[in-house]
Amino acid sequence: MTTVEPIRKKEDIEKVEKLLEKQSKRDHLLFVFGINCGLRISDILRLNVGDVRNKTHIQIIEKKTGKFKKFPINAKLQPLLEDFVKGRRNNEPLFLSHWKHRLDRSTAYYIIKDACEKAGLQIKAGTHTMRKSFGYHHYRQFKDVAMLQKIFNHSSPQITLRYIGVEQEQIEDSYNNFIL
Repeated sequence: MTTVEPIRKKEDIEKVEKLLEKQSKRDHLLFVFGINCGLRISDILRLNVGDVRNKTHIQIIEKKTGKFKKFPINAKLQPLLEDFVKGRRNNEPLFLSHWKHRLDRSTAYYIIKDACEKAGLQIKAGTHTMRKSFGYHHYRQFKDVAMLQKIFNHSSPQITLRYIGVEQEQIEDSYNNFIL
């Protein structure tokens, strides 16, 4: 399995977002949702319309860990979700395929990978790119690895830093800025 990377530049996130916005509401929301909540794709795709309609928070049991997770829906995501669920039934999957079935992981992977390639990003991309991008930018904004460790349910701060690519970035920066 190939390790994917976060999208490190905000302008690159905006490129992907604009590209997906033109492509489809579903694909755009999938990306915006992923980079704004930090959930694994397996948890995103398990959501139903009723899990987000008229809600201020999302509450799930994480598929991988079995742990309860509750987090607020941020101001960017709230109006997109409200518009996306209009006229839909609470018990239907939030993200549907073109055949009206729950969107699967492989299709979601293709959507994100393809959008990153079309946007000209020179990274290994996939669905986990969204979670790692959330973590990378959360860390850059707040510099709170302990909080991010809790959000991701990681066992140590070192795992979190390595996961979001900050550890390797710091090593490279130290090499690039060290001259004898």
